[in-house]
Amino acid sequence: MSADVRVGISGWRYPPWRCVFYPRGLAQHRELEYASRQVRSVEINGSFYSLQRPSSYATWYAQTPDDFVFAVKGARFISHNKKLKDCAGPLANFFASGVLALEDKLGPVLWQLPPQLAFNAERIEEFLASLPRTTAAAAEIARSHDHRIKHGAYVDIRLDRPIRYAMEVRHETFDDPAFVRILRKAKVALCVADTAGKWPYLEDITADFVYIRLHGAKRLYASGYASAELDRWADRITAWRNGKEPADAVRAAPRSKPRAARGRDVYVYFDNDVKVRAPFDAMNLAARFGHGHRVAFPRSLHRAAESERGVVEVRQVWDRWRYGQRRTA
Repeated sequence: MSADVRVGISGWRYPPWRCVFYPRGLAQHRELEYASRQVRSVEINGSFYSLQRPSSYATWYAQTPDDFVFAVKGARFISHNKKLKDCAGPLANFFASGVLALEDKLGPVLWQLPPQLAFNAERIEEFLASLPRTTAAAAEIARSHDHRIKHGAYVDIRLDRPIRYAMEVRHETFDDPAFVRILRKAKVALCVADTAGKWPYLEDITADFVYIRLHGAKRLYASGYASAELDRWADRITAWRNGKEPADAVRAAPRSKPRAARGRDVYVYFDNDVKVRAPFDAMNLAARFGHGHRVAFPRSLHRAAESERGVVEVRQVWDRWRYGQRRTA
């Protein structure tokens, strides 16, 4: 089977997307159903903010096409509160909360580290060693969940499957060859994160797949990607999919190259959602790989998307919702 490229969006339940990306009159509970027909993968963000319900994961599974994949963000209680230390209980709760109900649609699990967390080799090694590498192993861990699982646990699986992991870092000390060596030993992907220059940008290949998060070309979470920028990303993705690397790859370990590979699956998620750019950019990048068709960003939003006033106004509304009420998707 040849390597696959899946381009998608980070989350799907955003009020500013309604009547822009989502058709006017579309019921909120049908937004994932609609989005999953426009892109081939979605990154679940609600799992980062709080433990979800098995019934929610089951619903998401049922609402999406057969050939669909979810990436799942690991709980911030583990990455931000516990800072990857003493995580046996929280990991059990995370996997018991319904993640395994995604079955064959479960893609990579992403661990996004906080900007304040510096690189500590021992901490990273111990955490990665604690992660279950198959769904059967995850189900076994999930059985030791505690009282924080309030809506039933999902600890049974139909088929044992491997679990892939990726790690996104946001502290400059991770720009270290030692970090690359740890990830390669654990076969965990180093997330290629485009953050408009705010956090480290690294392209070291550390696993048999590549995980990319595009947060904004010029403004974090806000700016879109022009056609030329999407072409550049398509070229880089093509190299990774073909088991190669871009000639100008930015590496923490420039002298250490990954093992040769015939191909690598590539997962790409657009997180520049403040200005409703994410779904349109995702569809346009996917079209470059023969998935769907190119689409035009709504003309009525072009001016607002480029205005500082528009960024501030939409950002204020979006932030109030994202950090005050957000619990799913």
